Amino acid sequence: MSRLSAWLGVALALALVFWLLAPVLAPFVIAAVMAYVLHPLVLKLEGLAGPRLPRALAVVLVEGLAIFALLGLFLLLVPILVREWPLLQQQLPLLLDRLGDLVNPLLAQLGLDVSLNLDDLRNQLMAYLSAHREDWWAPLMSSLKLGGSLALALVGYAVLVPVALFYMLYDWTRLVNTVLELVPPAWRGHFDSFMHDSDLVLGEYLRGQLLVMLALAVFYAAGLSLFGLDLALPIGVFTGLAVFVPYLGFGIGLVLALLAGLLQLEPSQAVLMVAVVYGLGQLVESFVLTPRLVGERIGLHPLAVILALMAFGQLLGFVGVLIALPASAVLLVALRRLRQQYLQSELYQKSGSAVSEQGADRA
Repeated sequence: MSRLSAWLGVALALALVFWLLAPVLAPFVIAAVMAYVLHPLVLKLEGLAGPRLPRALAVVLVEGLAIFALLGLFLLLVPILVREWPLLQQQLPLLLDRLGDLVNPLLAQLGLDVSLNLDDLRNQLMAYLSAHREDWWAPLMSSLKLGGSLALALVGYAVLVPVALFYMLYDWTRLVNTVLELVPPAWRGHFDSFMHDSDLVLGEYLRGQLLVMLALAVFYAAGLSLFGLDLALPIGVFTGLAVFVPYLGFGIGLVLALLAGLLQLEPSQAVLMVAVVYGLGQLVESFVLTPRLVGERIGLHPLAVILALMAFGQLLGFVGVLIALPASAVLLVALRRLRQQYLQSELYQKSGSAVSEQGADRA
């Protein structure tokens, strides 16, 4: 019991520190997760190239490949913006007129003596959209000053995460060995076994998450295509692959699909398209794909997956949502081992013997 109490005390202390320092630790947590995923690629590249390839160069190549893949995801937005921006300039007045024609009769039916006049809004938006790119600099800088903390945080993430990722990938083996040195020799066997099981579970999680992303990319692209959307492929693929960032990727994809639909289809058709495709997509992801392809692979019940996402998100915010399922997978391994130790403990054996003796006495 003393060993169990010590482990629980250390775990609670680490959880408290992590919770208090979550905003500061966020870029390092992201870098650590990426390092864990990418480190096997570094080892494989070193194994293929041999001593001719310095480790620093192998790390740079792997990290550059990962950054290139992430940039490729965002480059899917380029054809969307290039196509939609001119259409937005052309169709915006018509969309606002349709909005006024739709809302004013509804206000009249509700008995509200209000007329929605969108002329001023339309003129201002058209003037802004038609302005030269140089004219955007002043309002952009003004908005950055107003939201300086957010802009500074984004710049900090963009700089700090790659730097932290490089050092973690380069020194990953040494960092792991440093942690292992802190484990008492008497616990080394149990610790190695626990880390091995956790590594297997996390590997299953990553493979399951990749399957979820690919399945959703196909689903959204096919669903939007059925409604005749011209940009169904880039928007659908972007939405599916961006779900690794919970809520944010889905939200950006939904806004892009709605905007593209409004510029190409009738407003009612665009709203129906987004409601059907993205509504079904969210249901399929939350209740079918993630529980089945991720939850079952790591041994979590579908309800436990949903609870983990909500609980970690409430405690740690955005970072909590990112690490919810991996952390739950490691916690699951720990709970399995605690259960196994309890079933093999003297307390459980004595209680079982006492129950058997009581049954024999009654008989």
